[in-house]
Amino acid sequence: MVLVVGATGLLGGEICRRALEAGHPVRALVRASSNSEKVGLLESAGAATVVADLKAPASIATACEGVSAVITTASCTFSRQEGDSIETVDRLGNLHLIDAAQRAGVGRFIHVSIPPGVRDECPLFQAKREVEDALVQSGMDYTILLANYFMEVWLSSALGFDYENHRATVYGGGEGPIGWVSYRDVAGVAVDALGNSAARNKALLVGGPENLTPHEAVRIFEGVTGHAFTLDHVPGEALEKQYLEAGDPLSRSFAALMLGYAQGSPMDMRETLSLMPRPLTTIREYATAVGGTHAGGG
Repeated sequence: MVLVVGATGLLGGEICRRALEAGHPVRALVRASSNSEKVGLLESAGAATVVADLKAPASIATACEGVSAVITTASCTFSRQEGDSIETVDRLGNLHLIDAAQRAGVGRFIHVSIPPGVRDECPLFQAKREVEDALVQSGMDYTILLANYFMEVWLSSALGFDYENHRATVYGGGEGPIGWVSYRDVAGVAVDALGNSAARNKALLVGGPENLTPHEAVRIFEGVTGHAFTLDHVPGEALEKQYLEAGDPLSRSFAALMLGYAQGSPMDMRETLSLMPRPLTTIREYATAVGGTHAGGG
């Protein structure tokens, strides 16, 4: 049985789907306040659900009973409910989960984390590193996935990349290469790692097949859609100011992520692909899937 924590999120839901397709029995952790439609989709796909909350250690202990592996994607950064914070979810919640899994005799623990080499400290990065360290010291077999910037998030209207209206916000100068990755590929790597002894006790990079600058990503979308994009640059100085003046942990963490984007986040995927070969989604494929319907002249 594989316990997926963060199962109602974008990445966690895809991990559940792929794990079930691969023949793994899945227990999806949901909360009493989780979206009922998302919970229903998990159950209709074949996942068993368990109601628990990372902020309630006793419920986490129950969720881990009889589990052979845990995959956690849990974070408060894009989905927050009352009481959720980087401290309560990303740090303490995942630390509670590691402790509960260890006590339950879980054999494998897969944790989705952030890219290495991020320059600007923030509560999110600190929490991720603390959880990584605790997992390494837990004695469980582990795989840490150092996932790069998700193309479906950072190249979407949610963060100013409005391909429907041919307008894109670019953070910084737009010339720092990034190994943009599809969340679907991150899910695939997470499931592949479950039964792969070569991935045991490793921290692995998970990026896309190309390191492309934001400007190069825009040009790909322009080619696919047949439209020139209007660019709105957020200068590096403005990002630094936002980072320094952030008044709460989440705002400071988002500012640090934007600075990381501006500085670039390239990845070399050769080691990961040598252990777990798989095709990786290109930005052109993503642009064709989401932007192709908006193609046209003018």
